[in-house]
Amino acid sequence: MPTSYRLYHYWRSSSSWRVRFALDLKGISYEPVAVSLLNGESESSEHLSRNPAGSVPVLEIQAQSPSTTPLLLTESLAILLYLEESHPDRPSLLRGDTITRAQTLALSEVINSGIQPFHNPPVLARHSSEPEEQKAWARDFIERGLGIYEALCQKTRGRFSVGDHPSIADACLIPQIYSAERFGVKLQAFPSIQAIHENLKVLPAFASSHADAFKPLDFKG
Repeated sequence: MPTSYRLYHYWRSSSSWRVRFALDLKGISYEPVAVSLLNGESESSEHLSRNPAGSVPVLEIQAQSPSTTPLLLTESLAILLYLEESHPDRPSLLRGDTITRAQTLALSEVINSGIQPFHNPPVLARHSSEPEEQKAWARDFIERGLGIYEALCQKTRGRFSVGDHPSIADACLIPQIYSAERFGVKLQAFPSIQAIHENLKVLPAFASSHADAFKPLDFKG
């Protein structure tokens, strides 16, 4: 029995989108299971048993035999590295020599730790109860982080963030651009990022993993 995957995710979660993109780019089949971050479902005992942090994504791995206890992986970059190492025959998301791979992970962390956490809903709510104040806070961190990404990727980019193949860095960049647009960031200030994003948009995995492809029909807001 081959390994099967179930992905617990939320449609607009940046971290979930990274994993969806990687799975689709590598052509790995999976079962998506939606977990809402807005109605308390992610804090349910059922989901906390999967991930004590109450967050998504969680990748459930059922290997070889139905009698084997499924393995649960959390944290998007850890999941991306697992997919990379467990499916080396699929298109690689971490190519090149030691330095190139380190540069790829550095770009990923600019987004993963330097931008995205600051516009998570709990952080925005802690900062202010006013929607416009929340947006201004998010824009400040997104603009600063994208400025760093822009400067770094000018040294590494080809068609994509690192050379001419999509990487883990691009898996992080795609949903971050979506969030930047939601918060009113003017992307014209980041021409290299814009060019990379245009090249990413033509990939089939871009559309198939896109947040809008998983948006609940009854979502308001």
